[in-house]
Amino acid sequence: MPLRGGQGTSWRAGQAVLKPADLTVAELEWLAEVGSRIRGSGFRFAAQRRAATGAVSVDGWCATDFVTGQHASGRWADAISAGERFHAALAGIPRPAHLDHRQSPWAIGDRVAWGETPMAEFAHVRHVPRLAAAVRPVTAPSQLIHGDLGGNVLYDDALPPAIIDFSPYWRPVPFAAAVVVADALVWEGADASLLSAVRHIGNFGQYLLRALIYRAVTESVIDPSGQGTGGSRPDPYVPAVDLACALAASQVA
Repeated sequence: MPLRGGQGTSWRAGQAVLKPADLTVAELEWLAEVGSRIRGSGFRFAAQRRAATGAVSVDGWCATDFVTGQHASGRWADAISAGERFHAALAGIPRPAHLDHRQSPWAIGDRVAWGETPMAEFAHVRHVPRLAAAVRPVTAPSQLIHGDLGGNVLYDDALPPAIIDFSPYWRPVPFAAAVVVADALVWEGADASLLSAVRHIGNFGQYLLRALIYRAVTESVIDPSGQGTGGSRPDPYVPAVDLACALAASQVA
């Protein structure tokens, strides 16, 4: 049966979810291997599945475990909390080499946000110059994280939150929470009160700046015309950028 949400290309078959394989076989192999090693409490995880033959892709399709639950708007603090438990379980897993070769819009946006691609190359993107001017170094170590938690946590009142569609990045853990906050502020109607969910994260303003750069650059690569970010309508980034810059300024030592 077809499943709602995402790109509308996923199908449930028993206890598996099938979707077109949009990753290389090496990436799918890595996901399957890592999924078999994840152990933790306070979350469930839709791990990559193998076919009966052991293959991770068959006729252009791949599969993950089916997990019960529903998307729920406004549960940003729950997504952040579930992500922190999930990332504790990922600690110690080595950095996958395939991250160096990704060229998707999301990979480009991530590299710009972290200075691996010069931000000056994207100075034409709205808000990037202002955000970049406020960026300062962070010293937190990087590890494997899920870089797109906001829409990829499912809720079942009888079970812990379920994390799906693992999007691996190698960044400090707080960056994952910052992406949730950035998405909520820009697209989901959240306001500054959401910062109460991340008050335990030191120097959070720096991560939020980078999350907004990540999203803005990614969108500019996908849609160079800029129409996807509002066109003639009010720019949804403005309140989030104002908040991030003010927060970063208040946290300068």
